[in-house]
Amino acid sequence: MNEQTLYNSAVALLKQLIKTSSFSKEEQETAAHIKQHLLQFGITAEQLGNNIIAKNKFFDPAKPTVLLNSHHDTVKPNPNYTLDPFDPIEKDGKLFGLGSNDAGGCLVSLIATFIHFYDKTSLPYNVMLVASAEEEISGYNGIEAVVKELPPIDFAIVGEPTLMQMAVAERGLMVLDAVAHGKAGHAARNEGENAIIKALKDIEWFHTYQFGKVSPLLGPNKMSVTVIETENKAHNVVPSICKYVVDVRVNELYTFDEVIAEIEQHVQSEIKPRSTRLKSTSIATDHPVIQAGLAMGKTMYGSPTTSDKALMPFPALKMGPGDSARSHSADEFIYLEEIEKGIKDYIKILEKIM
Repeated sequence: MNEQTLYNSAVALLKQLIKTSSFSKEEQETAAHIKQHLLQFGITAEQLGNNIIAKNKFFDPAKPTVLLNSHHDTVKPNPNYTLDPFDPIEKDGKLFGLGSNDAGGCLVSLIATFIHFYDKTSLPYNVMLVASAEEEISGYNGIEAVVKELPPIDFAIVGEPTLMQMAVAERGLMVLDAVAHGKAGHAARNEGENAIIKALKDIEWFHTYQFGKVSPLLGPNKMSVTVIETENKAHNVVPSICKYVVDVRVNELYTFDEVIAEIEQHVQSEIKPRSTRLKSTSIATDHPVIQAGLAMGKTMYGSPTTSDKALMPFPALKMGPGDSARSHSADEFIYLEEIEKGIKDYIKILEKIM
């Protein structure tokens, strides 16, 4: 099948996906569209929840396997939309619509790539496709549920908008719930120990502290206090408890346990991580797929954002058409030529290792 046919079918599918609401946990209809699209090419897909899974025609368990993955859920429309977010409008070489850039363009380009390789014989790699759900909320019923059911995966290409450059590392995300403890008292009598004051000392530390190991790809770890509150309703009571939330972005040189241990050495507040699922990740720069991309003139960088890559227990490259700066924006769009080039580059990078 020629690339023009693949491109035309990819754009047609993307328009259908834009028309169809697919907020996280509500992706049933887009899952059905993707399954039907594959069936048009003679490909029978499996479904796990709202995740669509397909294998190449001559899948051989004895061979290594590459996974092609992107997601079909979206966030809710930005309130500043001036266009109908569910109307796929073509204008000036752009395709507008919710999820067009994040990550519809990546998804349909990877689906086209999978179709290209689907019925080829004697491939050195198996090729699998997963169109995943719940990526935007890092849900438990998305890629995390799927990887438990997959055969061994040697590496993955994760479709997210990167201008088709190679995101070889990705920051981890850990959210900390912190509690500063004081002692209640009457404000007029100068009683008690003010938990807010204790919290402020620790918050200042979070604001200024620098971890020792700085990644050449991702830079230093970053900590931001984003929420603060007390349970007091009365103005005249010195609070005994002050709660706050810390957003921690971790480079690939630290584990979450190491970060928590370092924090606990310096603050008085009680620290509890909400989740340690979204770990920092990296793929070795001498990996064949990275070397193939470098041979094509692509650049490597570290991504500050998280994706389904964080939930994969195998090496993964994040790369796709579109621009991360457009994600979740009003009047979201992708350039049609980005999809066309995305398909060509995905095929080319895999052909270099096939």
